[in-house]
Amino acid sequence: MERHSSDSGWIEVITGSMFSGKSEELIRRLRRAQIARQKVQIFKPAIDLRFSDQHIVSHSEMKIASHAVKSANEILAAVEIDTNVVGIDEGQFFDQDLVRVANILADQGKRVIVAGLDMDYLGRPFEPMPLLLAIAEDITKTRAICVRCGSPATYTQRLIASRERVVVGAADAYEARCRVCFDPHLSEKAGD
Repeated sequence: MERHSSDSGWIEVITGSMFSGKSEELIRRLRRAQIARQKVQIFKPAIDLRFSDQHIVSHSEMKIASHAVKSANEILAAVEIDTNVVGIDEGQFFDQDLVRVANILADQGKRVIVAGLDMDYLGRPFEPMPLLLAIAEDITKTRAICVRCGSPATYTQRLIASRERVVVGAADAYEARCRVCFDPHLSEKAGD
C-alpha cells in the first residue's frame, strides 16, 4: 500500500464474511506498526466476548491485546494524542458514530484500521461498514472458503434459529458460504 505523508491520517477497512481472515489481517497490520515503534491503541466492542475480553482473537487463535468499549465515542475519548495507529475489530457491532469517530481520528493524523463484516446473516449490508467503505482510503475484502462446495465464500451463513440481527457466535452458529450455497432463510428453518 502506498502511504501518505507522516502528518496525514487515513482510514483502512478490512471486510468480508466470517472465517475470511479479517481479524488475522488486522492483527498482522497492527503488529507491523508496533514493530515499527509506532504507538498503537486497539479496540473491540464489549459485546464480543467469544474468545477473550482483553484481546482480539482470530478464529486461527492469533491474538493481540485490546480494550473493550461499549461505543465508538468511548474509542474517541480513549485515544491518546501521541497514538499513531488505531485498530478497531468487529466494526459492524458499533453504531453509526464509528464513521464520525474514524473521520475525526484520521483528520488528527492517525492511521485508523477497522475490520468488520460487510453483510449480515441475510446478505444485507451491515451498518456502519458500508459508510466506512465509502470514506476509506484503503479497502481489503477478504474471502473465506465455502464449507459446502469449496468455492470462494463471501457470505456468512447463520445456522441457529434467530431473527435478531446481532447474534455473537463462532463456528457453532455460523459458517462461510458462497453465493450458490448461501440460504438467507436457513436460520428461520433451523427452528422448525
